[in-house]
Amino acid sequence: MSSGGSPYRKHRKDLESGDGSSGGYDDLESVYDPFDIARTKSASVDRLRRWRQAALVLNASRRFRYTLDLKRAEEKKELIAKIRTHAQVIRAAYLFQAAGGKPEGTSKAPPSPIPTGGYDVSPEQLSTMTREHDFSALQNFGGVKGLAEKLKTNLDKGIHEDDLNILDRKNVYGSNTYPRKKGRSFWRFMLDACRDTTLIILMVAAAASLALGIKTEGIKEGWYDGGSIALAVIIVILVTATSDYKQSLQFQNLNEEKQNIQLEVVRGGRRVEISIFDIVVGDVIPLKIGDQVPADGVLISGHSLAIDESSMTGESKIVFKDHKSPFLMSGCKVADGYGTMLATSVGINTEWGLLMASISEDNGEETPLQVRLNGVATFIGIVGLVVAISVLIILLVRFFTGHTKDDEENVEFIAGKTSVGDAVDGAIKIFTVAVTIVVVAVPEGLPLAVTLTLAYSMRKMMADKALVRRLSACETMGSATTICSDKTGTLTLNLMTVVEAYICGKKIDPPSNASELPSGVTSLLIESVAQNTIGSVFLPENGKDVEVSGSPTEKAILQWGVNLGMNFEAVRSESSIFHACPFNSENKRGGVAVKRPDSQVHVHWKGAAEIILAACTAYMDTTEQHIPLDDGKVEYFKKAIEDMAARSLRCVAIAYRPLKGETVPKEEILSFWDMPNDDLVLLAIVGLKDPCRSGVKDAVRLCVKAGVKVRMVTGDNLQTARAIALECGILGSNADASEPNLIEGKSFRALSEAQRLEIADKISVMGRSSPNDKLLLVQALRKRGHVVAVTGDGTNDAPALHEADIGLAMGIQGTEVAKESSDIIILDDNFASVVKVVRWGRSVYANIQKFIQFQLTVNVAALVINVVAALSSGDVPLNAVQLLWVNLIMDTLGALALATEPPTDHLMDRLPVGRREPLITNIMWRNLLIQALYQVTILLVLNFGGRDILHSQHEPNEHATKEKNTLIFNSFVFAQIFNEFNARKPDEMNVFKGVTRNRLFMGIVGFTVVLQVIIIMFLGKFTTTVRLSWQLWLVSIAIGFVSWPLAAAGKFIPVSERPFADYFVGIFSWCRNGGLDDGMLRPGAALLWPEWWPVAQPAEALLWPDAPRSPA
Repeated sequence: MSSGGSPYRKHRKDLESGDGSSGGYDDLESVYDPFDIARTKSASVDRLRRWRQAALVLNASRRFRYTLDLKRAEEKKELIAKIRTHAQVIRAAYLFQAAGGKPEGTSKAPPSPIPTGGYDVSPEQLSTMTREHDFSALQNFGGVKGLAEKLKTNLDKGIHEDDLNILDRKNVYGSNTYPRKKGRSFWRFMLDACRDTTLIILMVAAAASLALGIKTEGIKEGWYDGGSIALAVIIVILVTATSDYKQSLQFQNLNEEKQNIQLEVVRGGRRVEISIFDIVVGDVIPLKIGDQVPADGVLISGHSLAIDESSMTGESKIVFKDHKSPFLMSGCKVADGYGTMLATSVGINTEWGLLMASISEDNGEETPLQVRLNGVATFIGIVGLVVAISVLIILLVRFFTGHTKDDEENVEFIAGKTSVGDAVDGAIKIFTVAVTIVVVAVPEGLPLAVTLTLAYSMRKMMADKALVRRLSACETMGSATTICSDKTGTLTLNLMTVVEAYICGKKIDPPSNASELPSGVTSLLIESVAQNTIGSVFLPENGKDVEVSGSPTEKAILQWGVNLGMNFEAVRSESSIFHACPFNSENKRGGVAVKRPDSQVHVHWKGAAEIILAACTAYMDTTEQHIPLDDGKVEYFKKAIEDMAARSLRCVAIAYRPLKGETVPKEEILSFWDMPNDDLVLLAIVGLKDPCRSGVKDAVRLCVKAGVKVRMVTGDNLQTARAIALECGILGSNADASEPNLIEGKSFRALSEAQRLEIADKISVMGRSSPNDKLLLVQALRKRGHVVAVTGDGTNDAPALHEADIGLAMGIQGTEVAKESSDIIILDDNFASVVKVVRWGRSVYANIQKFIQFQLTVNVAALVINVVAALSSGDVPLNAVQLLWVNLIMDTLGALALATEPPTDHLMDRLPVGRREPLITNIMWRNLLIQALYQVTILLVLNFGGRDILHSQHEPNEHATKEKNTLIFNSFVFAQIFNEFNARKPDEMNVFKGVTRNRLFMGIVGFTVVLQVIIIMFLGKFTTTVRLSWQLWLVSIAIGFVSWPLAAAGKFIPVSERPFADYFVGIFSWCRNGGLDDGMLRPGAALLWPEWWPVAQPAEALLWPDAPRSPA
């Protein structure tokens, strides 16, 4: 093997590979190079427009199909603004009405019941009420309770679960879907394929050739030349359209998955998880922080419920909801608090439904690799264009000066003697060859190969439990140098159980042994567990086990409460919550104020053990007395917490405070009341066990081997985090478990920015972190040059997910806000799935490089053969139809075969790929040049000495020339077929490893071989070929076969560590600054491109990214 190592090796100057000392990659973007956009996630519209304008494109509608439609994006913004204005006007009217009060006698008469499928309220009445926030209409219905009765809904138990009831509601009030614009039909893709400039020119040339051929030779023989080109163009269009159409269907399916939000509703007294599309009018829907409001509706009950209505109104103001302002709009997000709502309008009857039905879903999004490949395609295309123009000029000059001879050695054009028809026919054939060279030379399939491999990868990643929301994230993941992962549910199973409990100042074993506890303590604990939760407990009537729902922590504590003898429904009905402070990741605690039947008020708190303990001044002992917490008892509880944390248990404390009636504020100012959170009485400290996932240790080890550092960022106790990190392999040993490897969020937060930058690289575990700490860590790592992937599940994780290069939201525990801020959703919340995403990301980059190597080999060989032959003999061995077939193998079929290679374990033996590394590495240059040189040499030998080699000097000139050219064409195609295998493994000796598992690759190779045999044996009239003997078939195959041992031998040739293109930087800089001034370079460049400098810039930036930059 070569000493050059992997073609994906880390570039010595690439800051993004993780060894840069300062400056994030955003600072590196060149404002002069339109194709240098390292991060499309936040690229400006101006930058996106610039690279499109700079690209050399033959078929814009196809090339830019999967990029963002900038014009449509503007129209979409305007439409959203209009609908938001409508929502604002309604809200302003409502506020004006509420502020002014309504004069007596102006209330609307109760709406007359309109029987609609057995319900006493019509869809129109409901949609008008919610859309206009008409509080008086709600009162006329009898408030929320009266409205529920009209909708035949029980506010506690929801609607009946039977299918007939749900179907009836859908028939009357509609389903929670909106009409979507149909995807493009196959014929649209056909039309797009026809828009290729070169194919249009070829069709025109074919039509002219057809007309002239029929006129001069008659219809029987004269239609072959023009007809064969036309047929070849039609085949190219059909294959291209079919490939593109299948690709679009994949994207369509993935989009439907993205929009299919799963949420909980209450039906038949139990919480069930359903799709957002299955919600019906009358459903009772629990809401919590981070949820999306799934339908228009009214609030049943809520505590501190704050809604972010910016998606509808465009304003970032948070709106609080209560019984005075109960209307909820579909599509908005829950910013804080929790509650339940009654769905009153769904689908197209909501503002959100109207908005979504009005705007077409634009899946367009450029990826950094796609933009770079457009730059490569532009550079190669310009070279090909120059070559094609040169060939055209040379052949036309030779033709019209009488230096071109036909197969019988007769001069084709003699001034004054050759007819105009023959002269035009000859010129058209030359022009057709030149245009076909452009078809082959401009690699239209190169940027599209990115979309193809991404579409393939996205579909396969779904099977690996990863849903890609942003295309660019898929490839960026291959460059990730660090992953900041949550602990709970990602590294652990998220199956929590209470395994230890400290109550009444002592350890209770087992933790649910109620017999050891006094009844008063048990009663208070059960009250706290039942009321201070957003989970629920359902007791089936058939005597089956209770069903507990909620977050894993909530479920574990509720199940513990059930084991203590809790009757959830009874406790909830005995006392009522009148104020709540929802749990959030900043405060690490949540509480409720409860009014008991005897008018006593209890404030219950639950949260991180050490935080709750610090707020306690007493604990309740076995005599049910409040015993002051002295230093000794505090140390006892702290030691218990540390011991549990060291055994990787999550520690949660439960405390309460009894209040006297006069300390509770009146209802008018209740919303501004800060619940007392000090002088608490400790009731219990419990330890929850959440086992580590089985495959996590191996996944972490694989990341380390691949050069990706895994960091744990958790809100849990630092000791719990340390224990799990040791178990998972994030920390190697106890010796590593010290600062700054192990750090607390508040310590990191307290550092200056310079200090954070200094220690960010060393951090392996951050405990008791807030979402803001996670954001600060991400920012510091990115400034250090890392490509950062971050996992998150909470609403407050959204800034970190957005800031990271790749935001990974959790599919099970993740809130809708977190998912919308993410780039990829991990459907099973498993860290092992994150590592699979890294493999797929690397696979995307590797597959593109395979395709580049394969395509450039064909490009170089085809261009050199035709140019040399044109210059020397005035004829080209590969005609238009043959070149179109080669182009089909190279572009569409080659992309399908190589861009869909599945990832291998070998990909994880390499360091991350820096996003500014040269796309064409030294190893690729070596492989490419060896194969191209071999192909060019063999085919030129056949071109100039073919008749001697074939011993056909004495045969008729026409047949001998056709046989020679057929052998060249056949050998050239087989050389590509064999080289396709070489391209699979650019840096490995065994190019056949795993080939039989890739059925698509084998199918395409087989399809190509079969078609080639048919072309040579049966379609000679169309392709200007003759049938070959079996000996010449063997020669063609042997010529192709030699590329295998040649490729293997080539891999022993060492390549330099220094990028191949760097050797030209000195020459380029000399020409630009010393040897040649701008004035000498500018005119030549201006002939190729209006703005001369961007032509050199893409070439320089893409082939040698570290070259010095300067403006034109």
